[in-house]
Amino acid sequence: MKKLVSSLLAATTLAVTAMIASQAGVAQAPAGAPAGATGLCNDGSYWTGATKSGACRGHKGVKTWYAAGGSAAAPAAAPAAPAAPAAAPAAPAAAAPAAKTKTMASTTPAAGGGPGMVWLNTSTKVYHCYGTKYYGTTKAGAYMTEAAAKAKGAHPDAGKPCS
Repeated sequence: MKKLVSSLLAATTLAVTAMIASQAGVAQAPAGAPAGATGLCNDGSYWTGATKSGACRGHKGVKTWYAAGGSAAAPAAAPAAPAAPAAAPAAPAAAAPAAKTKTMASTTPAAGGGPGMVWLNTSTKVYHCYGTKYYGTTKAGAYMTEAAAKAKGAHPDAGKPCS
């Protein structure tokens, strides 16, 4: 009996320690963040990728990381899986679909647009100029004038305005 209680106490201590370690340095996403946001970039845009590696490239770096699955927290989260199977899979499952929608571009531009119009990627608040790689090809977006995109709080791709 004494051995059983000792084993249960050790397992509980290990589970609690792993849970605390996995949450160390991970902030809670704010209420205004888009669904699946895993980080906040220094320029105010959100990152929805699954890993911290390469996050916010072109957006002046990572300001705050929300996901527990980042490069620093991933090893600490692994021991928690046997002790708390319901808690560990929740974060990677939510982040995995978001990684697919971050920068995937189709090869065919959306109908519409043309000279004088920009393509606003509505999920990242970045607009792309006519003739550039992502013009009309990101998964979520709309054509509009550059002035309208700026009015919606968007910024130009790579910091270079079209006009």
